[in-house]
Amino acid sequence: MAKRILIKPLITEKTDQLNEKLNQVTFVVDRKANKIEIRKAVEDRYNVEVNQVNTGIMPGKLRQKFTRHGLEKGRISSFKKAVVTLAVGEEIDLYGEL
Repeated sequence: MAKRILIKPLITEKTDQLNEKLNQVTFVVDRKANKIEIRKAVEDRYNVEVNQVNTGIMPGKLRQKFTRHGLEKGRISSFKKAVVTLAVGEEIDLYGEL
């Protein structure tokens, strides 16, 4: 079975601004994927040219909320994200997939 490299696009206010100003798109990717694999996956799936790939592992965080049963504690898992810079004139429509 082939390794699933691109898990999902990461859509936040900050990533929307990066997309508009710097032509960068952000994805949540497999933790074991390297930059070369991420570049090939984006180019194959979206049929665009990629100039640069930056990756980082986002640490997990502790969360807690108050309920009628008391304080509930939980944890958000860590994940790896990739910021992909597209070539001039290239574009990915992430909202068309939603």
